[in-house]
Amino acid sequence: MNNNFDTYPNQSTDPPYQNFDYDYNPNMNNTHNNNTVPISGDMDYAENILELNVGKEASFYMSYSDSLEWRDRVFTGTIIGAGRDYAVVKDSENRIFLLWTVYLNYVEFREDITLR
Repeated sequence: MNNNFDTYPNQSTDPPYQNFDYDYNPNMNNTHNNNTVPISGDMDYAENILELNVGKEASFYMSYSDSLEWRDRVFTGTIIGAGRDYAVVKDSENRIFLLWTVYLNYVEFREDITLR
């Protein structure tokens, strides 16, 4: 029995991953067309966009993967507040929901939104 645990047959001395040493730029090769709205700087975070659109009606599509009863839900109402990881929405029945953005899939607005 061979007790040499340092090497295996046909083992390469290269690391199992490729190490790229460059700066990541999310706007690299970014092309704009008529179907996209360019967002740059601090505006690329959902919380900033939600904060700028307080008072507007929107539908929040949420997924709660660990819940059998609340697997996928849609909350529609007026945005009354937003923060780093949450949005506060008031629906047509005057119920107020605090929605954690960790469960957010996407937001659908009923009108034009403010980006700046």
